[in-house]
Amino acid sequence: MQGSTKISTLISEAEQKRLQARFFKSDSGREPVREWIQSFSRPDMKAIGGAIAEVQLGWPIGMPLVRKMDTDLWEVRIHMSDKRIARVLFTLVKGEIILLHGFVKKSQTTPAGELKTAKDRLKQVKGG
Repeated sequence: MQGSTKISTLISEAEQKRLQARFFKSDSGREPVREWIQSFSRPDMKAIGGAIAEVQLGWPIGMPLVRKMDTDLWEVRIHMSDKRIARVLFTLVKGEIILLHGFVKKSQTTPAGELKTAKDRLKQVKGG
């Protein structure tokens, strides 16, 4: 009985530490990151969701999973099927992870347009 008490204590501590994740919502009510994730196969959706869950449970977390991109902006680095690499750019607001933008990386550097999209959404979230 004592062992199960320790396990339940560990689970409840993990649940308390877990950051909530929210999708960025546009003025029109769309959630572009949710739509982007839903466009993938089931295994790729699981890979993306699993990586985000790791961030939720382990924050603050660094490389190789998370990299800081700019002030208040980080990326989750995700390996998907067919050797594709996805990125989800996010920010933190009041203890919540806000998923701003997602894309499949096709070059060594993050394309300027992808970064601009995330920064524009970050401004909206931060009220600026």
